[in-house]
Amino acid sequence: MKRMIFMAPVLLALAATPALAEFKLGFVNGQRVVNESPQAKRAKQRLEKEFEKRDQELQQLAKRLQTMQENLEKNAVTMAESERRTREREFNDLNRDFQRKQREFREDLNLRQNEEMAAIFERANRVIKQIAEAEKFDLIVQEAVYFSPRIDITEKVIRALAAEAGK
Repeated sequence: MKRMIFMAPVLLALAATPALAEFKLGFVNGQRVVNESPQAKRAKQRLEKEFEKRDQELQQLAKRLQTMQENLEKNAVTMAESERRTREREFNDLNRDFQRKQREFREDLNLRQNEEMAAIFERANRVIKQIAEAEKFDLIVQEAVYFSPRIDITEKVIRALAAEAGK
């Protein structure tokens, strides 16, 4: 009886082996797809162009602030008290304006990046599903601690996205 109890799990494991042999698994490196797909590269270029002017304005404002601070530090000793306070107030007002514009810039940029990435992920997921159906995958995972290169379909996904972008 003990021998049969011991053999039952072994027999079950052997019976399950053929079922696992038919299971087709794939892996996609989502970060690589996002970094290397033509859609992601175009999105990055669009965002750079869209935010270029505001970025330059912020850089000019930062230089102006730096110049004002240097002048204040250099000439504070020789300035009249009222003039020094006026310049400090102007500097503080400009600094607050700069901080506000910089925060708004980051928020707007993050929002647009998220919008672009959502569209890219949607396209990538559609392509992954098409590949999975065409090649009869049972499961495709995007995150794994370890995966064998033979189940990696990342390159296929990138090529499919490139073909889609070329249309």
